[in-house]
Amino acid sequence: MKCRDHCGACCIAPSINSPIPGMPNGKPAGIRCVQLNEQNMCKIFGQPERPAFCGGLQPSAEMCGDTREQAITWLTHLEQITAPALPQQ
Repeated sequence: MKCRDHCGACCIAPSINSPIPGMPNGKPAGIRCVQLNEQNMCKIFGQPERPAFCGGLQPSAEMCGDTREQAITWLTHLEQITAPALPQQ
């Protein structure tokens, strides 16, 4: 499966804990990556400074769904269920 044109869901919904050019501390979930251009395409795709996490994401019918909104919903849910538990106070 190929990425959906002008989607960018995987560059918005998940958190990225490794440095990204322009985001030295990575990015929080739900925040648009600074490397995502106006057409929702990665400006550093295929370059060595692109985080390994990004290269590891591969489009699939389950992750991408039929629309950009479905992809964001699925990735947001995945982010929530895999987030480390907060310590109890």
